[in-house]
Amino acid sequence: MKKKIVLSVNAGSSSVKVSVYDVEFEQAPVQIAEAQISGLTSPPASLKYVRDGETVIKGKEVDEKVEGQRDAFSLLLETLIDDEDLPQIKSKEDVGIVCHRIVHGGDYTKPQLISNETYHHLEDLNDLAPLHNANSLGIVKLCIRDLPTANNVACFDSQFHSSIPEHIRTYPINRDIAQSNHLRKYGFHGISYAFITRSTAEFLGKRPEELNLIALHLGSGASACAIKAGKSWDTSMGLTPLAGLPGATRSGSVDPSLVFHYASDVGKLSPASTKDLHISRAEEILNKESGWKALTGTTDFGKITSAAFSTDSSDHAVMKLAFDLFVDRICGFIGSYYVSLRGQVDALVFAGGIGEKSSQLRAAVVNQISCLGFEIDEEVNSNNEIKDVVQEVGKTTGERDKPRVLVCQTDEQFEMARACAEDAEFW
Repeated sequence: MKKKIVLSVNAGSSSVKVSVYDVEFEQAPVQIAEAQISGLTSPPASLKYVRDGETVIKGKEVDEKVEGQRDAFSLLLETLIDDEDLPQIKSKEDVGIVCHRIVHGGDYTKPQLISNETYHHLEDLNDLAPLHNANSLGIVKLCIRDLPTANNVACFDSQFHSSIPEHIRTYPINRDIAQSNHLRKYGFHGISYAFITRSTAEFLGKRPEELNLIALHLGSGASACAIKAGKSWDTSMGLTPLAGLPGATRSGSVDPSLVFHYASDVGKLSPASTKDLHISRAEEILNKESGWKALTGTTDFGKITSAAFSTDSSDHAVMKLAFDLFVDRICGFIGSYYVSLRGQVDALVFAGGIGEKSSQLRAAVVNQISCLGFEIDEEVNSNNEIKDVVQEVGKTTGERDKPRVLVCQTDEQFEMARACAEDAEFW
C-alpha cells in the first residue's frame, strides 16, 4: 500500500493540536509537522507551527476570528496547506486519514472508522463527557464536510481501559439502572497510557504482556493507572474524567454529597448548556470552578510549586497546601495500586506536562512512597532535562528487583497515528 498523510487531531477545552505524519501501512509514523492554537478560552488565541523539528511560527497572535475548536482546526489546516515548504500537503485532497482523539468512547474497545452510525452513537455519549466530546465531534463534522476524500478515525481515551475487571469497574448501585444508563468506570487518558506501556516495555527490554506498572499522567487533567501484564487493571478516573485526582479546575473525587452543600442550584442546568449539550450546575462547579484554581487562583502548577518552595512568597502557605494536597492524593492511588498489583511492580512512570517537568513533585511523591521500595536519584531527577522518550530518574544501583522510577514523554498524537497505520480497515 502507498503512503498516506495522517493528521492526528487533539482537541482540548482551550486548544487544538494537529500533528502531521507521513505513514506507510504497518510502519512507524514519521512526523513532518505540528501546529497548535492555544488560548481559545482566554483570547487572543496564539498559533505555534513546527515543521521538520524547526519552529516556523512561535506564539503568533491569531488575527482571524477564532471562536472555538472548529475555527481553530480550519485555521491550522489552512496553515499547513499554505506552507510552500510542506509539499506533502498542497491541497485538502492530500490528507488520507484524520484520526481524532475522542475522550469518551463508551464500550468501544478499539479505534473506529467514523460512519454516520458511529458519529450519532458518539453524540449519544456527549452527556457522559459534556466538556470534551462535543468539541471533538464538531471537528469530526467539519472534516467529513471539508475533507471528503479522507477517512476519519475515532481513537478513544477510554478504549485502553476496556480490560478493567468487572469487580473494579462496577459501581455498587442498582444493576438494572447502571446497565440501562451505562453507569460504570470507563477511565480516560488511555491513549497516553497505551504509549507509556509500549515505550516503557521497550526501555526495560520486556514484552508489554510481561509488564506491571503504576503510571501517572499528570497535567491540568490528572490520573493514575495500574497496568497489569500490559493491560489496564484499574484507573483513577471513572464514569467521567472528573473522578480521582484533582486538576487545574477539577475537584477530583470528593464526597458525593459535598456539591449539594456547596450551592442550592446544583441540580439545575448551567447557563452554558445548549439544546444538544446538558451541563448541570454541579458538573460545572466540580469540573471548571474547583482544583488548583479554586485553591490558589492559578492553574499554573509551575507557579504553585515555586511559591510552595519559597518561604519568602506572600502566598507560600496556600501554594504549599495545594502542592501537598496533590502529592497526598497521588500517593494514595500509588499505595492502593501497589497492593492491587500485589507488590509486583516493575516501575512507577511519571508522564504528562507536570510529570515530565516538575522534578519537585516527582521527588516529593517518591520520597513519600519510599517504604514501598521506590527511590529517587536526587541529582539525576533535579539536574537532567528529560530528553529521551523514557528516562530513568530513580536509583539504579543496589537491588535490581527494586521498582524503577521513570519519566515518559508521552505522545498521544503519535499513538493515534500508529494505531491507524496498523489497521487495514482505515486504508
